[in-house]
Amino acid sequence: MPQTDNFYTLKGYSLLEHTKITSSMEDYLEMIYRLSHENQPVRIKELAEQLHVKPSSASKMTGNLRKQGLVGFEKYGTVSLTSDGLELGEYLLFRHQILTRFFCYVNHRSDDLEQVEKVEHFMDPETVYNIQKWLDKFA
Repeated sequence: MPQTDNFYTLKGYSLLEHTKITSSMEDYLEMIYRLSHENQPVRIKELAEQLHVKPSSASKMTGNLRKQGLVGFEKYGTVSLTSDGLELGEYLLFRHQILTRFFCYVNHRSDDLEQVEKVEHFMDPETVYNIQKWLDKFA
């Protein structure tokens, strides 16, 4: 990546990316993927409990994910992933697992959840895959 002198604030970099999915949306999608990966219907109440938010917040965010074409709603309030949502959810969980391995290795801990949750949204896929290569080689 070429070096430039164009420094921005964190918000400025976010605006430059023009992404349609926010960090919060990523958290919700990752959790929906985790829960649906167990082949169980994902309910708004369960999603809210897992993320420690109110059901109304989970419902609103799930609506935003539906507008992005990442989830669908089924009868009785269940949430399902679209093919795009499944693909992105799988990557988000992979990213989380790689960063967990990395931080636990570097910090000699068995759990570094808080740090991973704070950092994962700012990592681009190239960096995540390079960390995976490094871990596979040295850890």
